[in-house]
Amino acid sequence: MGLFVAKPIKPGMELVKLEGDYKTREVRLNGNILSPERSLKVRNHSPDGFSWGYSGSGCSQLALAILLECMSEKESVKHYQNLKANVIQWLPESDFTTVIDVLEKIKILSHY
Repeated sequence: MGLFVAKPIKPGMELVKLEGDYKTREVRLNGNILSPERSLKVRNHSPDGFSWGYSGSGCSQLALAILLECMSEKESVKHYQNLKANVIQWLPESDFTTVIDVLEKIKILSHY
């Protein structure tokens, strides 16, 4: 039987603190404003920006933007729908603050 090894995450990004302002749709990742611009260039799900609390396009955009800060673009594209399904769609449709373990929530395990 082989070992399960986690894919690489950028140093210091294993745990991330997310804060969302529901009225403005502004999201902070570890205290810094998260822009949708980079994620929109990779996959254009929601040109209107981020959202959370349901399973829609704004949630996909937010999940992708978060992972692009935590790992490579290739790994982000591969796993952002898992983050959306496991975290983003379950956030309250209101202001929120949460800390997530990125590897745990997207379940990136590879069998070697």
